[in-house]
Amino acid sequence: MRSGFVTILGRPNAGKSTLLNRLVGEKLAIVTHKAQTTRSRISGIVNLKRKGKRPAAQVVLVDTPGVHKPADQLNRRMMQEVYDSLEGCDLILLIVDVTQKFGTGDEFVLEIVKRAKVPVFLLLNKIDLIDKTRLLPAIEDWSKRYDFAEIVPISAENGSGTEELLAAVVNALPEGPKYFPDDQITDQPERFIVAELIREQILINTAQEVPYASGVLIERFEASPKLTKIAAAIFVEREGQKAIIIGKHGAMLKHIGTRARQQIERILGTKVFLELFVKVREGWRDSARDVDEAIDWRKQVESLGSSMADQPSEERPRKQTKPKAKAPRKLSSEKSSS
Repeated sequence: MRSGFVTILGRPNAGKSTLLNRLVGEKLAIVTHKAQTTRSRISGIVNLKRKGKRPAAQVVLVDTPGVHKPADQLNRRMMQEVYDSLEGCDLILLIVDVTQKFGTGDEFVLEIVKRAKVPVFLLLNKIDLIDKTRLLPAIEDWSKRYDFAEIVPISAENGSGTEELLAAVVNALPEGPKYFPDDQITDQPERFIVAELIREQILINTAQEVPYASGVLIERFEASPKLTKIAAAIFVEREGQKAIIIGKHGAMLKHIGTRARQQIERILGTKVFLELFVKVREGWRDSARDVDEAIDWRKQVESLGSSMADQPSEERPRKQTKPKAKAPRKLSSEKSSS
């Protein structure tokens, strides 16, 4: 039995979250074309049975924010998430966008990798978007920059090369126990995943500074077998940003809520009653307290004066979902408040 922790590292939009979702087989991390979509570490658990020469394994993947030079407290905290993910990991997957030329951002990531004391796999992602003749020169170029344990061309989008990647990862991990039950696919509670799905719709449906100035906090999460009631606060930094998210006659907020609710219902497997409120927190991205509350699910739980142990029905980790014969009936309520 092999087991271990594997950190996925890379620049913004390199495909880290897409790869996590692909390998786990479930949507754990939100994905958009905007940079810095991922703000915190997200763990995904892959359980593999013995197959041929490949031993049974439990691979704990850790998705991370895109590596960048931070300009405010939020971005500094995001980079701290990156550094924390390297502590105690057994393997690093450095994922790069093979369609882009090597630049100063790649050099910055390499400097971080060089300080790590664990093996590093280089993943040349998005091979489906380039001519095959460009692949070998890219491998040769990157090989000169660092002594990678493996170089694996992949497409996180369509899955090309991911089976070979998993086999190589398993072989690189040490023998060890299972850290999580077989049916658990992440250590994040549903509350955190729900907040991220709401934020995903903000990222998709707004532009300029609005998506980057927005955060989501779950204020109420009442779970039952048939209906889950959720109240979430979307907070921004200025009244103008609040007006954009609410939209004319509340149209944008309703659209964000409807799309988010559809995703949440699929994840939870229940009907969902969703309330959204938009609030202004001036300068929250430069407040350590507000940033912690915005991106750390543990702080979100603490802010309600509850704990996972006290309320297991609310704060359960997400487990493997089973296909349902019929999608849940739609039920929602989205509104804004001052």
